[in-house]
Amino acid sequence: MMGFALMAVALGGRLLYLQAVDKEFLSAQGDSRHLVDVAIPAHRGPITDRHGEMLAVSTPVDSIAANPQKIRLAMNRLAELALALDLDEGLLAQKIMSNLDRQFIWLERHLRPDSAARVMQLGIPGIETRREYRRYYPSGEVTSHVIGFTNIDDWGQEGLELAFNHYLEGKEGSKRVLRDLLGRTVQDVELIDPAQPGRTLATSLDLRLQYLAYRELKQAVQDNGANSGSVVILDVETSEVLAMVNQPSYNPNDGAQRKPGPIRNRAVTDIFEPGSSFKPFVVAAALESGRYQADSLIDTSPGFVKVSDSVVIEDPNNLGEIDVTTVLAKSSNVGMTKIALELGQQDLWTVLSDFGIGRSTTSGFPGESSGVLTDFQHWRPVGQATLSYGYGVSVTALQLARAYATVAAGGIFRPVSVRVVRDPLPVERVISSATSAALLDMLEIVVSVGSGSLASVPGFRVAGKTGTAKKSGVGGYSEDKYIAIFAGIAPVTKPKLVVVVVIDEPRTGVYYGGEVAAPVFASIASGALRLLGVPPDNLQEPALHIAALTEASP
Repeated sequence: MMGFALMAVALGGRLLYLQAVDKEFLSAQGDSRHLVDVAIPAHRGPITDRHGEMLAVSTPVDSIAANPQKIRLAMNRLAELALALDLDEGLLAQKIMSNLDRQFIWLERHLRPDSAARVMQLGIPGIETRREYRRYYPSGEVTSHVIGFTNIDDWGQEGLELAFNHYLEGKEGSKRVLRDLLGRTVQDVELIDPAQPGRTLATSLDLRLQYLAYRELKQAVQDNGANSGSVVILDVETSEVLAMVNQPSYNPNDGAQRKPGPIRNRAVTDIFEPGSSFKPFVVAAALESGRYQADSLIDTSPGFVKVSDSVVIEDPNNLGEIDVTTVLAKSSNVGMTKIALELGQQDLWTVLSDFGIGRSTTSGFPGESSGVLTDFQHWRPVGQATLSYGYGVSVTALQLARAYATVAAGGIFRPVSVRVVRDPLPVERVISSATSAALLDMLEIVVSVGSGSLASVPGFRVAGKTGTAKKSGVGGYSEDKYIAIFAGIAPVTKPKLVVVVVIDEPRTGVYYGGEVAAPVFASIASGALRLLGVPPDNLQEPALHIAALTEASP
């Protein structure tokens, strides 16, 4: 009895000691085992077009994680877990056993919440679920090259997702939660730091025009058996990118399609020699020099010009004495050569550089090329001659569109923007308004009676220039590989849009820019002007019919 009494006193004293003296220590130890600070995920900001249509949005998903040190005690239930996760049991066991020194590993990412809930209902020790967000692109491959995509951790990898990653990403928060022995959250105890979602990126894209350009380009590439193609649409008044599409494309929602070739935004990364579509800028330099006017005569006889002992530049036909306007309309290489060789090298280079040739558009697109414009100090007569008709110089589709937008805007050069321009951006004058007006008139003749007739849009005055360039390769220029180009402006009365169409290696036997790219421009410009509500500036006057009415005599 005495022994039992002493034991009772000892136990009572111990209980009193634990409850009174060691209370705070023990409470802290218990909390450290069951109170856990966890991250609160923050969703990435959405990307929209200029009208608020969603181009990229984050949707909630749940991911399954494990504590290998706890789940090793329940390896007999691994088959159930593998079945619920649709994973190979052997690979799952290997993953767990090879990470026994860790307390956290991912088992499966981005499950639907209901699928993750079924996994958690198994009640396997050491298994937990964490809320994450997955990026979804409603317009799929139509906007894929512009918008890009994110990786599994929601970090931008391509396109605007990469360029504006820090703007779009949210800031995760944290909270303290109470968990049970199985690692399940029982109660939220304290909010430590609230999550801050990412900001909304409103782009300058018009999804209606994007769909239109995508449809027409895809059809054109298929019809011409081409390798690839690009289309860029710029707003003349702001230099905002209204649409930018490429072929081939890819679906950013399908990770298997994210391969180096298809994901490349060719409109800003791929450079090409623009051929005759480059001629208007050389003519602009000629007009600015004061030596030439639109009606200045150039003698192209006898249909060729000898630049050096080994280089002779020819026209398909001897056009004789023609004015500068006809040089553009008939796309005379001989006429352009004679004009270019009469200009000062530095003056010519300065005008071309001011148009943005050889300079990045600073649009912010990842991987954008600056193009190629060799410094005038390295020019030779042959190089200056070929430059006049678009060889020996390289541009991107976006650069070419920006240069044409400068002509359309009265000679005012504006930075390209992929976001809606709310405050005026700094501008600079490249050519005089008189030179710009003269160029527009000449480029309108190219479409009305020249090589760009298939670019005509009913009801609208259109200006533009065709381009057909041989592709360069090992050993020189290919004789059977071409790039077909058309760059156009509409409407001429009050320019609103610049559309550049590039078709790479058409293979159906037709390869001229006026036959391959110009019709694509016409389809896109016609639909875009209608969608934007631009009033026609070339409506035909209806014929006036006068009917004479006579009355029968009584």
